[in-house]
Amino acid sequence: MSSLEERDVGGVAAPGSSSAGMGAGAVGAAVEAIAGVAAMQEEVGIRREGPEPDPDEPPPKKRARVPEGESGKLEERLYSVLCCTVCLDLPKASVYQCTNGHLMCAGCFIHLLADSRLKEEQATCPNCRCEISKNLCCRNLAVEKAVSELPTECTFCLKQFPRSSLERHQKEECQDRVTQCKYKRIGCPWQGPFHELPAHESECSHPTKTGTELMGILGEMDQNHRRDMQLYNSIFSLLCYEKIGFTEVQFRPYRTDDFITRLYYETPRFTVLNQTWVLKARVNDSERNPNLSCKRTLSFQLILKSKVNSALECSFLLLKGPYDDVRIKPVIHHHSFCNDANETDYVPLPISDSVECNKLLAAKNINLRLFIFQVQK
Repeated sequence: MSSLEERDVGGVAAPGSSSAGMGAGAVGAAVEAIAGVAAMQEEVGIRREGPEPDPDEPPPKKRARVPEGESGKLEERLYSVLCCTVCLDLPKASVYQCTNGHLMCAGCFIHLLADSRLKEEQATCPNCRCEISKNLCCRNLAVEKAVSELPTECTFCLKQFPRSSLERHQKEECQDRVTQCKYKRIGCPWQGPFHELPAHESECSHPTKTGTELMGILGEMDQNHRRDMQLYNSIFSLLCYEKIGFTEVQFRPYRTDDFITRLYYETPRFTVLNQTWVLKARVNDSERNPNLSCKRTLSFQLILKSKVNSALECSFLLLKGPYDDVRIKPVIHHHSFCNDANETDYVPLPISDSVECNKLLAAKNINLRLFIFQVQK
């Protein structure tokens, strides 16, 4: 121990020696290294903490906030997320999605399928161009429920209501909804908000009109009623015929052999009343580019394929099939078939509007029901 202490003391007392010089150099290097690390830590600390804030200045914001007016409400942001990718409007009924999740309202989805049928192309999603069809696409029930709960404005009172209850409010509850006088049937033309209806009806002059003044109005009503009753009476009289036949027909899409092919529909041959028949149908009366038209119609003709010995006078009409939801207003047509006149003229299929026509075009096949009544001689 004494020798070690003497060496240490000697080392301190005699700095001029070589061993003492080496120890002093190591200590100096260590001190410099420690000082450098401390300086670096201090610099990093300054960078992290930043300069000391001035008490008179407000604290800096961590990130810039978007003004409240620019960010918009949650409902407005949801509108852009849940809207249809085609019409950019919120869906009112069913919502379909492609395999990549892009949303389409029922009307636009059916319209895309109908356009692809007219152009003889595969229907694709407008966003990602993946194939779409009734088999590949499915409904998005979560989006349908979310859209039904979003608020919307009543067109009459301008108040906000959930979309699911807006229709009932506008038809039954809104005090500003447009209504008509109960004396409209006798010619009163008044229309106004519902809350003004009692005051108008108490002052309406039509109940005090004489019978002579009302005869003209009642004559127009009777004419419309007779037109409707004529159709029903014709159907009932046809049901009394001896020979009545009906069958389910399936229109299948085909293309013409022209340079610019056109879409048409034709059924396989079928037998009704011991005769062989065929139905053909065309879109917009074989218009060159029906896909460019917003208004779309279907017309059909009935063709007798059998040979007959004498004229075959028939009445016929088309109705919707048992499993279709298309709306068709029945119209009765008449034709006298013979070997020289075995085709009827093209007659319009009595569907209500272009939306119903798109439903038929979007389907793989068109399924309808044909009635043929052989007129008794």
